[in-house]
Amino acid sequence: MNSTALYLDVTGLAHRSPDWLRTLADIGTSGGLLLLMAVAVLGWWRARGIDAHRVARALLVPVATLLAYVLSEVVKSLVTEERPCRAVAGAPTPIVPCPPHGDWSFPSNHSTLAAALAVGIVLAWRAALWLALPVALLTGFSRVFVGVHYPHDVLVGLGVGTLVAALSAALLTGPVTRLVLRLRDGRWRVLVAA
Repeated sequence: MNSTALYLDVTGLAHRSPDWLRTLADIGTSGGLLLLMAVAVLGWWRARGIDAHRVARALLVPVATLLAYVLSEVVKSLVTEERPCRAVAGAPTPIVPCPPHGDWSFPSNHSTLAAALAVGIVLAWRAALWLALPVALLTGFSRVFVGVHYPHDVLVGLGVGTLVAALSAALLTGPVTRLVLRLRDGRWRVLVAA
């Protein structure tokens, strides 16, 4: 089964679903990101009293998310894949308005952001796994369900977000931890004066 056929299956299911589920998917597409952002802030708040390493990981969540978004936008501008709500003949009307031409489909920014937030949160606060990963996956799925992305857009977006968050944590946790220790020790004045 190809991505277009799967898109048609999911959007067909969406149109056969009850109104409350379609409304929930519409709200969930951005609501999932807001929930993940709130969990990231809570994770940072919680980490403040633990150790510098965890604070660094918590601080890297928004950094990795921003980097993932920028990479996603660069890929979008290079690939220029039209949205399926405009490109697929016979597709059901999307639940949400189809983004205008030039707001490209591949990869899904919502999925990229959701994955970067979720993976960053889990790396900073493992106990949040049970919430962060399902919310990220549902946020990605909702983009197909509401009719504005192909499944491959979502899968690649989830992959980009995951990869950027993991690489950011691997490459930047050490330097950010040292910075947090300096700030805690009051050595920030040396950084500002330099």
